[in-house]
Amino acid sequence: MNLMEYFRIPGISSKSLKVWQRNRDVFMKNIKLNFLPPFLEPLLYLLALGFGLGKFIENIDGVPYANFIAPALIAISVMYASFFECSYGSYVRMHYQKTFDAIIATPLSIEDVIAGELLWGATRSMINATVMIPVIGAFGLIDLHYALLIIPFAFLGGLLFAAVGMCFAAVTPNIMAINYPVLLFITPMFLFSGTFFPLSTLPELIQYFAIAFLPLAHIVSVIRMLSLGAPTSMIFFNLSWIIVVTGLLVVLSINMMKKRLIV
Repeated sequence: MNLMEYFRIPGISSKSLKVWQRNRDVFMKNIKLNFLPPFLEPLLYLLALGFGLGKFIENIDGVPYANFIAPALIAISVMYASFFECSYGSYVRMHYQKTFDAIIATPLSIEDVIAGELLWGATRSMINATVMIPVIGAFGLIDLHYALLIIPFAFLGGLLFAAVGMCFAAVTPNIMAINYPVLLFITPMFLFSGTFFPLSTLPELIQYFAIAFLPLAHIVSVIRMLSLGAPTSMIFFNLSWIIVVTGLLVVLSINMMKKRLIV
């Protein structure tokens, strides 16, 4: 497969929703356990960092530290939910459970299976954001009017990281190897995407690198503007970057996984 074939538009049908429904049904069987992490995670971070460490930090960009990191916690949850669902989760369903093989034996195509996985990964991000918003809102840390827009945006951001996770699942030789992109890509984004401190405090070269190559930087920026109820023209740049990169990565991830499954 040459380079252009990796970006060939895949043939996806509405049957991909069947894969989404299958994963949803599995999720619902353990719904109490699945809802617990996105509920507790913001509480722990807010208590330890926002209200603990935040007492020793001056306002950032005119807002208290707790208000500054609260949107980043939502963005981080969006990243983790979809990335791990479509890296570890998809790899387990593909390699160990043989779920992909079973589904492909039905009238669904390989493209439909992967598209359904990506949609479910994006949905997991949206679920996490939906659970976290009222928890953080209870502390008065976000503008609930604009914050409602975070829910549909979380699906878009989740789709981006679902595609990233699927790309790694398509090339990883074994499940332990997924630790490498987590260590070398996900963790640096967790730290250097304007999450716990502004990007402007970093060296200029790293700022440009984050804006050009780190998806979380754009997701944090959008969610922070919506959470604070103060969107600026920068939001259009962030959204444009996310939409373009998401489209490219979705196509790439489906073709990469198709190549792995066929071979």
